[in-house]
Amino acid sequence: MSPGDDGFRTVTSENMDTEEPRRLVVPEGVAKARADKILCEALPEMSRAAVQRLFDEERVRLGGRPIAKNRRVSAGDVLVYDVPPPRPAELVPVEISLDILFEDEHLVAVNKPPGMVVHPGAGTGEDTLVHALLAHCRGRLSGIGGVERPGIVHRLDRDTSGVIVVAKSDAAHRGLSAAFAARETEKAYLALVAGRPRLLSGTIKLPITRHHTHRTRMMVARDEESGRFAHTDWKVEETFPRSATLLRCRIHTGRTHQIRVHMQALGHPILGDSTYGWRMDGRLPRRPPRVMLHAAQLAFAHPITQARVELEAPLPTDFRDYLVALGE
Repeated sequence: MSPGDDGFRTVTSENMDTEEPRRLVVPEGVAKARADKILCEALPEMSRAAVQRLFDEERVRLGGRPIAKNRRVSAGDVLVYDVPPPRPAELVPVEISLDILFEDEHLVAVNKPPGMVVHPGAGTGEDTLVHALLAHCRGRLSGIGGVERPGIVHRLDRDTSGVIVVAKSDAAHRGLSAAFAARETEKAYLALVAGRPRLLSGTIKLPITRHHTHRTRMMVARDEESGRFAHTDWKVEETFPRSATLLRCRIHTGRTHQIRVHMQALGHPILGDSTYGWRMDGRLPRRPPRVMLHAAQLAFAHPITQARVELEAPLPTDFRDYLVALGE
């Protein structure tokens, strides 16, 4: 490590997995600042909660004694601290083949197959995306919130296939979360819907809320006071003679089941989506294998380098085969 221009000692991700004590000299110009604030500024790769945990675990010392997070420090004070390696996740890593679209030391992007659950929960097995990523990234996760686990910032439904990006460090997790929250990402989906829209393109701006009686479902709200604003742009990609249309949907908000709810409101529910109004049509060649929705594209600024990242996930076999059957 070497002192930075601001007087802080630089901490890199390579030395974050040891408990070797480090020193931080509070720089000139600082007078009676909280110790946790000073350490947060010196360790931008760690979340504020992770830094405060160092104080809670008595890992930050001044004059040889542990100090509280709200202890006031001044220029010239020397903080000695150690950062423990991330705790192993309680989940067991499981070797599952993944279609990797992009990966560096900060991020990994996957073309999620249909049928895979993203995050473990009640009723899920050990075949989730998180289980698979724990195995794929073994030894290369610097820890999210102090735990060795991938940082999930957005999700896809079990049936939905396509691109999903995951953070491998606290810093990347914070940056990605902020980008998604600020709507600074570009997301496009392919949706195979029933019937044929009257127009070739359109915009849907309808608020979405949780269903009043079916709590696992969403619905269009009466107004924006009773729901959350949701914005979807759509355009026709291809039409089929068997009463189906392939749409490209760009979402500007990320509400739960947004495209599924908006397509139902449009009067053209997604094929296979019986939850949101689809019913089997005898003109179709066969029953769709699932909800026919695919996250095709995702673009964003890299949370660490700020370089533009553009990801595209090819259609999975079941989706391609069904499009072929529709065209026959």
